[in-house]
Amino acid sequence: MLNAELSRSALELSPADRIELARRLVESVVEPVPQTDAVKIGIRRIEDIAAGRVEGMTEEQYRAAVA
Repeated sequence: MLNAELSRSALELSPADRIELARRLVESVVEPVPQTDAVKIGIRRIEDIAAGRVEGMTEEQYRAAVA
């Protein structure tokens, strides 16, 4: 299968399946590094947003929150 075909097929997957595929691909080329609790929380939050379980902030909302 060509790269373009793989990309099209991957993009047709559900968000949760794309996250799992991305995780597997990264793990296949990167040496595992122990993760701190903060990194684990960050990854979980990104996955929650990507999967639509929670709604992220707009840039404006973020800037207002940290001001």
